[in-house]
Amino acid sequence: MRKAQRFTFRNFFHRPSLTSSMKPRPVNVYSFVPFSPFAMLAPTILTIGGIVLAVVFIEWLLDRWSVMNLADQFEKVMRFILPVTFYGALFYFFATFMF
Repeated sequence: MRKAQRFTFRNFFHRPSLTSSMKPRPVNVYSFVPFSPFAMLAPTILTIGGIVLAVVFIEWLLDRWSVMNLADQFEKVMRFILPVTFYGALFYFFATFMF
């Protein structure tokens, strides 16, 4: 049985401890986070994906309702916005993802 050390209150708070009474134990830590597909379920990524899907659905509805004029305008705008959004989301994912 180990003998307990005794400290007075004054010595405990006013004297700096030069040696630790506990020895550090080696800890093996394994992380599988970088390999998880659930990392793509970040709220920002899901919000951007939802907005893109909503715009595509609106364009599909306009085409279905035979409002070709407005659907054509949507297509011209989305031809630029969708790739920019995709590459922006991809950059955001890799910039905030901890490897």
